[in-house]
Amino acid sequence: MPDLLLADDHAMIRAGLKVLISSFWPHYHIDEAEDGDSAFEKIKQHNYDLMLLDINMPATDSFALVSNIIALKPQMKIIMFSMYDETVYAQRFLKIGVKGYLQKDEGADEIKKAITMVLDNKKYVSPRLGELLLENLESKGTENPFDRLSARELEIALHLVRGESVAEICNRLTLHSSTVGTHKARIFQKLGCTNVIDLNSLAKAYNIIFPE
Repeated sequence: MPDLLLADDHAMIRAGLKVLISSFWPHYHIDEAEDGDSAFEKIKQHNYDLMLLDINMPATDSFALVSNIIALKPQMKIIMFSMYDETVYAQRFLKIGVKGYLQKDEGADEIKKAITMVLDNKKYVSPRLGELLLENLESKGTENPFDRLSARELEIALHLVRGESVAEICNRLTLHSSTVGTHKARIFQKLGCTNVIDLNSLAKAYNIIFPE
């Protein structure tokens, strides 16, 4: 009987997922975590068959969390679960070891498909992402400048586009102001921006959408 861990800071989302998963698989054991720290502690204490992990939890660096989990338990199966555009994030998370990426607006059947495939030792990508990956292989296309950013730089760019100050980003990601300032400068340099207004314009031009 598989053991699952749902990590999301919204109790309603965890509850909804738990009900949905239980409707498909009544005998699955499901634990919950409300932030990255509690999720990591549970993973250290228990061998889960699958983890559904929200990208954007308070005071949680999701890229670092996934890397730490996989370093601790290399066989851990993780599906990212988020509202963030999969064309921006999915490939990055797949590269560091996650097994699937689900957007929160997917229907019940697609969620069931993703969980089933990953538990069956397969990777899951949505039909949309599958087409995008194929297009990237078949066509050189126009480079997306956001692909030049590291995982940390992309995460900080996300917060800048959402209008957060350096101080707010420091508090959210538990980073020193000088660290965030250095990343911000590198982001602007790599993207050819001089300020946040330019960054916002570029994000819109490349359809980079960072929901709340």
